[in-house]
Amino acid sequence: MQPIQLFDLASRQAEWLTIRQQVVAGNIANANTPKFHAKDVTPFDAVLDKSDIAMARTNPAHLSGNDFSNSGDIDVKDAALDQEIGVQESGNTVGLAEELSKSGDIKRQYDLNTSLVSSFNRMMLMTVRR
Repeated sequence: MQPIQLFDLASRQAEWLTIRQQVVAGNIANANTPKFHAKDVTPFDAVLDKSDIAMARTNPAHLSGNDFSNSGDIDVKDAALDQEIGVQESGNTVGLAEELSKSGDIKRQYDLNTSLVSSFNRMMLMTVRR
């Protein structure tokens, strides 16, 4: 029997979401700080590409999986410049509307992550009871 990697994947995404929420909160906290440059983390796809979680192809009609190496660092980097906000007079590049939108997206992803893990856990418990 192969190990179930959904819990590993969910844990990795929760870790990524935690770091992203910290970065977004830092951006919001420094929205009025002169010469502060907004930051963001690498997309989860890039983090997943570096992890040791390999997706298996169980049916020829399914998408093919990738081979992932074992080094999953989450990088924090300067965010791309928001064309709507640009660089403000103070040199700050934080756009509050964009940061609040990211925060809402993070919450939705957390909710989805916990719902999937909860459903999968219930499914696993039902199979064990039989």
